[in-house]
Amino acid sequence: MLFFVDFRVNPKGWSFDEMWDEWEKETEAALGAVEAGKIVAIYKVSGQRRVLAVADVDSPDELDQIIMGGLPIAHNLEIAEVLPVREYAAFAEDVRNRWGAQA
Repeated sequence: MLFFVDFRVNPKGWSFDEMWDEWEKETEAALGAVEAGKIVAIYKVSGQRRVLAVADVDSPDELDQIIMGGLPIAHNLEIAEVLPVREYAAFAEDVRNRWGAQA
């Protein structure tokens, strides 16, 4: 299952150096999730403490476990949005097939 996730990082009183240390841990975890295939796309929004990602997980439960327990800065995240998404090519195929309807 694919999910689009919009993360916002709130430094909650971290010093500047603490913020960079926590971001470093987070980048290592995120890139590890990319290598493991759990994150299929990830982007940092320029000029903001915001990250956009597409996660490929087996269930909503797994996504919750990853976000709440697997991210180093989980306690400093505000999840702005989580949306189930699908591959556009599969949608295009459905359109071509008229959602399986007979013409």
